[in-house]
Amino acid sequence: MKHPNQAALALHAGGDLGLLARWRAGHHLAKCENCRRELAAFGAAREILPDLAAIPEVPWNRLAAEMKANIRLGLAAGECVRADDLRAPAAPLFAGARAAVAFASVIALVAAGLFLERPAPGPDAGPFQGAEVRATAHGIQVRGGGGALQFLNAGVEANDVTYTPGAQGSMRARYVDSETGYVTVTNVYAD
Repeated sequence: MKHPNQAALALHAGGDLGLLARWRAGHHLAKCENCRRELAAFGAAREILPDLAAIPEVPWNRLAAEMKANIRLGLAAGECVRADDLRAPAAPLFAGARAAVAFASVIALVAAGLFLERPAPGPDAGPFQGAEVRATAHGIQVRGGGGALQFLNAGVEANDVTYTPGAQGSMRARYVDSETGYVTVTNVYAD
């Protein structure tokens, strides 16, 4: 047996439940004693509700006078505190030891930056013996062992080719053929 929820029972007690829902709730209430007790409790609460809604008489003029007095008292206290703050001389932010520490920190930071920016000298390995990859006016060239190999971009203007060097000895050339619209990508890796 499915019981109606609290909202449905409260609406039924006030006569505000829809026609079909009221019929279902009435059918259930005919069989369920617990739901009838809850419905009676909602009905009793509905009867005493108008008595609770009455607002007691409040002396608004007296409350307004107390609020104004409290505001004036707060403003006067603020003036007393502010007057004390104005009499005490404020210490400058960077004076004496603070200025020396700040200046020394800036100098240390600049010195560390200059030291770390300068690359450390590496061991002198002599002349380069491996393969070398470079971009030329007509394509990509690989040199090594006394010879050279060149990959040509035939019929393409040098301005239309995009060369991208890689960190591990590679080179990429990309261009779009203006007649066909085909994209050509050439990747060259050297070991």
